[in-house]
Amino acid sequence: MPSRRYVQGWGALSLAVGAVLVTTAAAQDPAPGRAAVAAAPGPALLTVGTCSVTGGLCRVPRTTVSLDAPAPVELPGVATGPVDLALRTPGRLTDVTVTDRRGRRIAGRAGGDGTRWTSDVPLPAGGAYTARLVLEEDRPGGVRRRILRLAVRTAKAPEGERLTVAFGPGEGAPGRTYGVGQPVTAQLSHPVPAAEPGARRIVERALEVRSEPRAEGAWHWVDADTLHYRPRVYWPSGATVRVRSGLDGARVTDRLHGGRSRPLTFTTGSRVEAVTDVAAHEMRVYRDGRLLRVIPVTTGKPGFRTRVGTKVVLGKESMVRMRGDSIGIARGSREFYDLKVRWATRVTWSGEYLHAAPWSLDAQGSEDVSHGCTGMSTEAARWLFRTVREGDLVRVVHGYGEPMTPFGNGYGDWNLGWPEWLRGSALGVRPARPGSAGSPLRPAL
Repeated sequence: MPSRRYVQGWGALSLAVGAVLVTTAAAQDPAPGRAAVAAAPGPALLTVGTCSVTGGLCRVPRTTVSLDAPAPVELPGVATGPVDLALRTPGRLTDVTVTDRRGRRIAGRAGGDGTRWTSDVPLPAGGAYTARLVLEEDRPGGVRRRILRLAVRTAKAPEGERLTVAFGPGEGAPGRTYGVGQPVTAQLSHPVPAAEPGARRIVERALEVRSEPRAEGAWHWVDADTLHYRPRVYWPSGATVRVRSGLDGARVTDRLHGGRSRPLTFTTGSRVEAVTDVAAHEMRVYRDGRLLRVIPVTTGKPGFRTRVGTKVVLGKESMVRMRGDSIGIARGSREFYDLKVRWATRVTWSGEYLHAAPWSLDAQGSEDVSHGCTGMSTEAARWLFRTVREGDLVRVVHGYGEPMTPFGNGYGDWNLGWPEWLRGSALGVRPARPGSAGSPLRPAL
């Protein structure tokens, strides 16, 4: 015999079905002499929740609000994935714009049926956001279009480790100008290993680089706590480059949340290139493609060959002391040297310079006699010193030395082809927007 609860359940269901049938019949066949009266539509309902991971499926949203009188929504805890807005009553979301308290737009995507919007990445913790929604509803007499707003807050990140970023070059003081070959560097306060690709994607999406004029570029993971950003080709001359982190409050891993980082702004000067042809024993210096000067030089002799490839000026020293033991030459040996050198332009951390070498004037323009540096007359070295700046390009061609390494001994970033450079990105795709690293935060239009 069926249980009492079972019988009562079926009875309730029968009553519900009967009510639906009566309502449907009344709507289809009104009583004679009476016009059909459409039921007043109920309030528009929206649910707000989070997805499990970036790009993953969204869980059942946790909070439902009425858009006719929306109460602020606070997402519990730090969102582990993108935020999801889903319409739960008939209608269409024809436009959704979510901004933070500073007016920056949060990137997101709408569902194909117009009932859902999902952010591209999690909303940072401790933030206040405003969602502007354009809702269309089918009503008697036509389509009703409304503009609605919803306030969303995210809880503060729990106490624990904070991931911050130190951007380079230098301190990024306003007005500082670098050459067009200067990469942007990002030094993380905590390592994010390759074994955590999801965390790397969160970090990379949050590191934003913009330039005016625009330049297509991408980040490359040098190691677990260092990234470099460079354009596909060099920066445009006279560009303004702005770098910022959107990591503040973002959940990177279970133990690691983003913290505040200081932004960076710098400008670029003219495109200056010093091209040393080892076989010809000469250096040609160009500015924006125009030849400025041809300088006789001497480069590294056998056993001390100058590295070939593209380097970037790291700094300049009007006087530097050079000793053989700094590059592994034993003191007291035939090759040992200890010299004070003038007008030295540095291109590697291991001690390769372009500098004045008055002791080798006879060899300059005809043979290679240095221990790896590029030597020239004192007058030419002083002119070059005053012509180039940090970030300018130094290329060595037709040489016999080892290739310049991409990382670890200066900025050899340009020795990687573009496809190879992109393979160092955790995103695995070419950036869709020139001049941007793909940050989730966009300036409001």
